[in-house]
Amino acid sequence: MPAKKIVCLGAGSRYFLGALPDILVCEPLAESEITLYDIDQDKVRLLQAQATLWADAAGTGMQVRACDDLADAVDGADFAVSSIGGSGVSGRGIASTSFHMHDIVIPAQYGIYQIVGDTAGPAGMMMALRSIPAYITICREMERRCPEVIFLQHSNPMAAVCRAVSKYTSITIVGICHGVQNGIRSLAQLLATEPEELEVVWIGTNHYHWFTSIRHQGRDVYDAVRRLLAERGAPSGGIMTQKLSDIYGYQIVYPHDDHIIEFYPFLAQVRSEAEMPYGLSLRLGGFTLEEARRALSVQMSDEEHRSQRQADLGDYAHDLAGVTLPPAPTSPLRGEGLGQLISSIAAGSRNVFIVNVPNQGAVINLPAYAILELEGVTDSTGVRPIVVGEAPMPLMGLLQKRIAWQEMVVDAAVKGDRGLALQALLLDEMAIPPEKAEAMLDQLLQASRPMLPAFFA
Repeated sequence: MPAKKIVCLGAGSRYFLGALPDILVCEPLAESEITLYDIDQDKVRLLQAQATLWADAAGTGMQVRACDDLADAVDGADFAVSSIGGSGVSGRGIASTSFHMHDIVIPAQYGIYQIVGDTAGPAGMMMALRSIPAYITICREMERRCPEVIFLQHSNPMAAVCRAVSKYTSITIVGICHGVQNGIRSLAQLLATEPEELEVVWIGTNHYHWFTSIRHQGRDVYDAVRRLLAERGAPSGGIMTQKLSDIYGYQIVYPHDDHIIEFYPFLAQVRSEAEMPYGLSLRLGGFTLEEARRALSVQMSDEEHRSQRQADLGDYAHDLAGVTLPPAPTSPLRGEGLGQLISSIAAGSRNVFIVNVPNQGAVINLPAYAILELEGVTDSTGVRPIVVGEAPMPLMGLLQKRIAWQEMVVDAAVKGDRGLALQALLLDEMAIPPEKAEAMLDQLLQASRPMLPAFFA
């Protein structure tokens, strides 16, 4: 197979500490060129130095090159892989940035207590509003310099970012996540079998999906799963998801309460952080809500900023040095299967992966344009979704609303439209009265103003 050019965008993200080694050990991609680009050039240089050592150890003849120019990084690329948080240069991740802290702290003033805030709720919307313009800018450059590129996107909010690219650009984008894989492995553990032995069907969008069929060696085992779950009892951190699964009649795939609860109104119904349901608590990037408030109230000196920056870079270099190459690329059911996904598309091989792509009729009673997390088959043009069938009525209702929210958020981000952003807040499950929602939106936009020029033009 001819060598390919693979560009890593947002290369300073810690995601690439696992993703890049997964590519480097992939024999079918031997002799490929990997370019690294990030607005944080310090991390790019650190990564390039370490990745060169990884490449030598992998023995696949790949070359790793750091780029300080986006055009150079993407020029002629066959594949792009992104992990872009939309919060500027960050230390240990998005959750520790002032932008995301404001996403959590401001809604809490209005009685909305978010936990993760990367896919739904006011925080999920704000992440999209900041991220999507950056993605559109990158895609415009790729339209000029590598129009046939396959763009593999890892960042949250996954569905909104992928929908923005597919709606407003000509670039082929495929979202990659590991939530469904985690759910399948949980089922396999429950059934004392291997994930590869299970035949499962699920319906949903990123972080929000349900198993509609579970089979093992040709037998329907859904009743056995229900019985085993009832015998085991709901685990800590999964009390709400198990209760909802019992009510729906379909097991929630991603069984973590802290993620799933943000798709429901429950967090806008508590009176204080102390009353969080299901034993949940706010731990924003390692901070409590009060610690986040204090951190935002402190004005750091230039010297303190420099000191913190050096500490962050030191932590990053330490993490880089601790990475070991895997013996082989990750299996698609044991992770995201990034190396195998790229090599399958590059070779035009027909293999099945779990991806976030436009529905295109795979779930016939949901919009064709909606970004759903589905099984898809690879070929040289990317990934085509495999038909699932109809979403059961309760799941269809839940998903239709989420898909509409994603569409309004996407349009608001691209157009800088406050009205659409307000409509999205009011459609979201964690909605509050419109007067309060409008005041909250003004505060949220102001807090992210440096990242939102379209809203202040």
